[in-house]
Amino acid sequence: MDDLKELWPELDWIESDDLRQRTAKTWQTALERSVLTAEDLQRIPFTLLAGPDLQVSFMAHKRAVVHVAKESALKMKEFFKEDLPINLDVVIAGAILADVGKLLEYELDADGKSIQGTYGKYLRHPFSGVSLAEECGVPAEVCHVIAAHAAEGDLVKRTTEAYIVHHADFMTFLPFKSRLEI
Repeated sequence: MDDLKELWPELDWIESDDLRQRTAKTWQTALERSVLTAEDLQRIPFTLLAGPDLQVSFMAHKRAVVHVAKESALKMKEFFKEDLPINLDVVIAGAILADVGKLLEYELDADGKSIQGTYGKYLRHPFSGVSLAEECGVPAEVCHVIAAHAAEGDLVKRTTEAYIVHHADFMTFLPFKSRLEI
C-alpha cells in the first residue's frame, strides 16, 4: 500500500472514502496481477505509440492527466456553474483509473522494454481496466470514464466527466505522437 500512496498521492483528492478505497483497490489488484512493478511504472514510456525515443514515464503522463482533468473540471464548474454539473470525484477517480488496464496489457521484453503482451492484443486497456474496476466495486459512472477515455470511446456517448478525462489524456499524448515542429 505504501507503493500505491507513493504512485498516487492524488487519491487523497477523492472526497468519497468509499470511491477512494475502491480506486486504490483497483490499482492494488492490477499491480498484484501485473508483471510490472511500481518502479517499472516510473521508468517505462507511457505509450507504445510515440516511438522509441520517448522518455516520459507512464506515471509522469498518468499524473499529468489527473492534474489536467481536475483543473479543467474546476474551471468548467467555475464558468458554467449548475448549467453543466460535474462530479469531481468521478473525474479524478476516472483519470486515475483510465490506464490501469495497461498493467495487464503491457509486458516487458528481454531488454526490460515495455511491449504489448498477448493479453493486451486481445483486450486493450479500456476493456481490462473496466473489468478490474468492476471487480473492485467501482461504480458505473467511473467505469464509463475508463471505457470511454481512449479511441474506443468515440463509439459511445460520453458523460461530461468522460469528455474531460478523454481530452486531458489526449492533450498530454498527441503532442508526443504527432506535432508540427517549425
